[in-house]
Amino acid sequence: MNNALIVVLNWNGISDTLACLDSLLSQSYKHAHTLVVDNGSIDNSKLLLDEYQSQHKDMLDVVYNPANFGFAGGVNTGIEWALNEEYEYVALFNNDARADKKWLESLVDAIRPKEIGIATGLLLHSDGKTIDSTGDWLSKWGLAFPRNRGDKASKAPEAGLVFGASGGASLYKTELLRDIGLFDEDFFAYYEDADISFRAQLAGWKVAYNPKAIAYHEQGGTTKKIPGFAVYQTFKNLPMLFLKDVPAGLLLPIGVRFYPSYWLILGNAIVHGNGLPAIKGAVMSWILGFKKLGERRHIQAAKRVSTGYIKSILWNDLPPDQTGLRKLFRKQK
Repeated sequence: MNNALIVVLNWNGISDTLACLDSLLSQSYKHAHTLVVDNGSIDNSKLLLDEYQSQHKDMLDVVYNPANFGFAGGVNTGIEWALNEEYEYVALFNNDARADKKWLESLVDAIRPKEIGIATGLLLHSDGKTIDSTGDWLSKWGLAFPRNRGDKASKAPEAGLVFGASGGASLYKTELLRDIGLFDEDFFAYYEDADISFRAQLAGWKVAYNPKAIAYHEQGGTTKKIPGFAVYQTFKNLPMLFLKDVPAGLLLPIGVRFYPSYWLILGNAIVHGNGLPAIKGAVMSWILGFKKLGERRHIQAAKRVSTGYIKSILWNDLPPDQTGLRKLFRKQK
């Protein structure tokens, strides 16, 4: 069995991708191979990737998708490669990030215990001074968010279990992926990593965080190229996450918080000039919601943990960045 495949997704970002690959090909962990999935780029990516691959034939492969399948569809191409080649682990790494030399080695150390299905690390912003994430939380308001975002790097928490992992710099057991399935391509981008982490937790797997697995990320380096993209995906995907994954016993207590919050955030987006992508996303969430209800039955039927356990690993408050919602709900009390 092969050990670890690192999957890097490229979409019209070849300069970032080549710098990213330089950091991955110099990892201290040597039982790994890197795969670039080009997601239908229309720049000069193919020319430069072919040239780069010719210089690193033993360490790197490249596959070309015919179109942009989004983050979820793109990484699924790489995951399917890992499954077919019988890799033990598959790492996902954003092309606008750089890995510390011991990044992968530290993630492998964290994921080795039998119950651990996903391992994530200390993802810093590109200047190294503040934290992008140390994994993900899901709040009891049904809102997913990155753990410790904006905190000083010196305040990074110690190793331990977390709710979820960022798809931008994490390691997954292929045993887990065979068990619960791949990323949900209807998400396209945003919250697809929260969804797969939630499904892993429901199936009895754990997610580990290791602060020794350090990487540096230019937050939004890819998606900021498309105006309104993040807004559309957010309003499309958050309801799908709720519909698919929240256990029956938590639908009411989370739902009575989630839906008022969702519509208030939508109203705020409209007020601040993001109404069109926000409304489009909300409409699409309802269209896709009927499909997710069907998927929900399968996911919940396969649940191996108690609803009480899921409740115990949720964040008790609103996400830290939801200051407006916090002020509003305090006034209503």
